[in-house]
Amino acid sequence: MELHHVGIAVTDLEAAARPYLELGYVREAEGTVESQGVRVVMLRSGSSRVELLEALRPDSAVARFIEKRGPGVHHLAFHTPDIRAALARLEAQGAPLVDREPRPGFGGHLVAFVHPRWAGGVLVELVQE
Repeated sequence: MELHHVGIAVTDLEAAARPYLELGYVREAEGTVESQGVRVVMLRSGSSRVELLEALRPDSAVARFIEKRGPGVHHLAFHTPDIRAALARLEAQGAPLVDREPRPGFGGHLVAFVHPRWAGGVLVELVQE
C-alpha cells in the first residue's frame, strides 16, 4: 500500500493551511464529513497529500483528539484497491480494527481505521478511492 495522505487535527483550517500553501501545496478539495463531525481541506503537491481536519462539534473524534493531545498528526492513511480484503487480512493477522466494515469518508471514498496500538501509537486509515 502507498501512503495516501497524512491527517492533521487542527483548530483553524485557514491558519493551518497557510504554511503548506507557502510550501507550494494547492487545495485539492474541501468539504465536510458530517458523520465524523469534521471540516476537511485536502492539500496536494505532486503525489503528496496533507489532510487538515477541524472539528465541527465537541463530541467528534477530532475534537476529543485535540482536547487530549492538542493539534497535530492525527493519522496516516494508506491507499488500497480493495479495502474489504485489506481489512480481512489485517483482522486475520490480529490487528485491532476500529472499523470492521468500511464507511463513507471524505470525497466519497471508503475508509476504515486500525487502532493506534497496532502501529506503535499511530492511527492508521485505509482508503479505497
